[in-house]
Amino acid sequence: MDRESKLVERIARAFRAGAPKKDAKHRAALRLGIGDDAAIISPGGENDWVFSCDAFLEGVHFLAKTHPPDSVGYKSLVRATSDLAAMGAIPRYFLLTLAIPASRTGAWLEQFLNGMARAARSMKMVLAGGDTTKSDKVSISVNVIGEVARGEGVTRSGARPGDIIYVSGRLGRAQLGLDLLLHGNIRAKGSSRTGTAHAVHALRSILQPHLYPEIRLALGAWLAKHRLASAMIDLSDGLSTDLTRLCQASGVGAEIQSTAIPSLALPAALSKYKGRSGLDPLQMALNGGEDYELLFTVPPRNVKKLREAPGFSQLTPIGEVTRTKNVVLVGPNGTPKPLNPQGWDPFRR
Repeated sequence: MDRESKLVERIARAFRAGAPKKDAKHRAALRLGIGDDAAIISPGGENDWVFSCDAFLEGVHFLAKTHPPDSVGYKSLVRATSDLAAMGAIPRYFLLTLAIPASRTGAWLEQFLNGMARAARSMKMVLAGGDTTKSDKVSISVNVIGEVARGEGVTRSGARPGDIIYVSGRLGRAQLGLDLLLHGNIRAKGSSRTGTAHAVHALRSILQPHLYPEIRLALGAWLAKHRLASAMIDLSDGLSTDLTRLCQASGVGAEIQSTAIPSLALPAALSKYKGRSGLDPLQMALNGGEDYELLFTVPPRNVKKLREAPGFSQLTPIGEVTRTKNVVLVGPNGTPKPLNPQGWDPFRR
């Protein structure tokens, strides 16, 4: 178990102990609590409500001098809403808590709000309220609320031996964009000190998955509606980490094939760029965070129906759920080895 998961479990234990009996009614409505991508509450009626929250902090998740303000606003809402996609929920509302230095309340804030508003429009979400205060650094907290038909929310804990493991999209793109932004001498906007104009334009397009990620809302909702996925999680912290979390929640193991993982092909413009020859697409796919793709398991009997899923051509089977509780990566030569969680963990030393 990674350090962040251990911290979450410690928090959960503190609130499980000695819970008052008078809360029984409210606890019964809480269909799913701590330990998944989002919480599910069943208030009665046709739909369940799905809740999640996410922090986005200057110096931890973004750098004010490196990341454009509109990207910070856009991404802070999208990454929180990705948790709803992982449950198969349709996003509806969000709350914003924003702590910001006085020096950023001008142009920076205007661009930040423009980016967040663009994300809200694209996902048809409504700002319902929040809070503001002053701080030395930008601190953003987003609470998102969605809905899913009663009992149809997809959790991390339903995977069973023999289920096929799927991922959407190509993995490692966000990590590549971050690496290029931090070390490739390419600015998100404006010029570069090196490289031709054509190469710079090609390289800047690589930044998009990191700066302005797209999430799989339609796919998640479709999988939930048709009850095809037995378990699901969004890839926010990297395949190696998030697959391990799904397996731990389901009490199973997994065997995935390295040759099946949809890693990215390094663009020609990148291969010619100074100092960028040491990138490993497989390692970025396994351990790079912030792809916000969906990782889900499907019983073999449901695989044919998956052809009707939105974006089916971008879905890839990468392995199978196993009875053991080990997560294994099989190399090109057929040799298996343990796949340890090496994705994003803010508490890793």
